[in-house]
Amino acid sequence: MAAFTCASRPPISLRSEMRIASSPMASFSTRQMFSVLPESGGLRTRVSLSSVSKNSRVSRLRRGVVCEAQDTATGIPVVNDSTWDSLVLKADEPVFVDFWAPWCGPCKMIDPIVNELAGQFAGKMKFYKLNTDESPATPSQYGVRSIPTIMIFIKGEKKDTIIGAVSKTTLATSINKFVQ
Repeated sequence: MAAFTCASRPPISLRSEMRIASSPMASFSTRQMFSVLPESGGLRTRVSLSSVSKNSRVSRLRRGVVCEAQDTATGIPVVNDSTWDSLVLKADEPVFVDFWAPWCGPCKMIDPIVNELAGQFAGKMKFYKLNTDESPATPSQYGVRSIPTIMIFIKGEKKDTIIGAVSKTTLATSINKFVQ
């Protein structure tokens, strides 16, 4: 099962601002720092300091909680724009691709189901995840407009598309159409 720092909750951003007077003759700069809050179950805290020097009198200090999905524990290999041809289009067996993004709540909801199906159909179908934020060209090429989107490919040809957070039964039925 994938480890998501926000469990099944949607991404949140809690921000507060503080203004600090600065020199009237300055240049603009921004710095961001991150830290993990142990009491928050692994949520990362982002602190941004935008300082203005020489041209403005205001600096802003923003603090926020950043919710990010971590795909390190998922077990499903990642495919991206540069590996798409070799891993998906030239594959000898059927390929299941999960188009997702770290901020997507429904993507997080179906992730455990996809992981379970990857184990169940190991050796019969290859499973990959494609982060649409990191690899936008491929989803655009295949007309992915919402996520999660699941696509099944056979010998480089798209055979099926499932859009949205659907049940395990729905996904398994689609997979069974293409495996022997």
